[in-house]
Amino acid sequence: MIDTIRELAKKTDEKILMVVLDGVGGLPLELGGDTELASAKTPNLDALARTSQLGAVELVAAGITPGSGPGHLSLFGYDPLRFVVGRGALSAVGIGVKLSAGDVAVRGNFATLMDGRIIEDRRAGRPSDAKNAEIVATLRGTIQTINGIPVEIYTESEHRFVVVFRAQGTPLGANLSDVDPQETGVAPLVAAGHDEASTPTAALVNAFVAQAEVALKGEPQVNGVLFRGYSDVPHFPSFQDIYQLRAACIASYPMYKGLASLVGMDVLDVQGEEDALQGKVDALKTHWAEYDFFYFHVKKTDSTGEDGDFAAKVKKIELFDALLPQLLALEPDVICIVGDHSTPSKLSTHSWHPVPLLIRSQYGRRDPAVRYTEDEALNGSLGLRRGTDVMPLLMANALKLQKYGA
Repeated sequence: MIDTIRELAKKTDEKILMVVLDGVGGLPLELGGDTELASAKTPNLDALARTSQLGAVELVAAGITPGSGPGHLSLFGYDPLRFVVGRGALSAVGIGVKLSAGDVAVRGNFATLMDGRIIEDRRAGRPSDAKNAEIVATLRGTIQTINGIPVEIYTESEHRFVVVFRAQGTPLGANLSDVDPQETGVAPLVAAGHDEASTPTAALVNAFVAQAEVALKGEPQVNGVLFRGYSDVPHFPSFQDIYQLRAACIASYPMYKGLASLVGMDVLDVQGEEDALQGKVDALKTHWAEYDFFYFHVKKTDSTGEDGDFAAKVKKIELFDALLPQLLALEPDVICIVGDHSTPSKLSTHSWHPVPLLIRSQYGRRDPAVRYTEDEALNGSLGLRRGTDVMPLLMANALKLQKYGA
């Protein structure tokens, strides 16, 4: 599909705004109840829904739970089953780390371990960035090389950090199993290489885990590390080349900035913390005249779902709704509201459930929807779509695609 879109894409003056409410899809706490979206008071989203088309999106395939990387790739039009990238590379690029051929980047979680190395908290209580940096400094002081391989350790945010194993001549493989079991009450897993090139990398990972636990044994909460998302240097077709768009990313978390950078978007500076969404709105206003396409990311709708906090997720949705009029005041020719995956508070993790999609342009048919919710989306005229359908739909609504064939 990318090759076809590349052939059909054309430049126009229309502007596209894609808002990704991370993990926005949810579930009711009890059967027959409301999801977080349906529970939230969202007068602005609801008014927008009444002049828009709605649908639902499966980011990978039916029943497949997407990670944030595959979910975003799908929304950007890259088939996540074809274009595969680990979270480690996304996070590394997002914080400005340069990767060379043969290096392996790994996304890590600081964790809380109980006696017997049983995981109590996979996110170590979400420590502050300052505490994260303190722990990273401790690890840097004790782990510089493993088996002759240089090891670099970086702060990402909260409980997240990045490790880069630098290849020394022989490329390191990135095809290995996770240390993070993605559940509590069990011990961390042992990494294993799935091919000959990745077996040495697995040994590096397991040695790092063991050395980190020794270095952090005096810490009351951040006393363990979990790894997943191994990756070497990825390569993607250029977003600008495919769509003929000047594209910009407005995000705070390094992983999302890294992904946008890898596909060729300009990553704009954002002032303030993630919760201070106004900084993102201000960046959008400042650069509105410079770009044709904006990717605007909202994270905390996901984090609160991962924490299992239904009420907090509702509040984050409402905070975004309060800022929505400022986005609409810019009069984007096409606006899209969508998620990169569902994160129901009931499950405290990502899920396979389709996410609601909203598209408004002057060329769209109007649905009878009265709210932006999962139920309304499933009844919308856009139907159930693959994530890779979203960009072609936005391009078409912006009159940026030529006719196919005679």
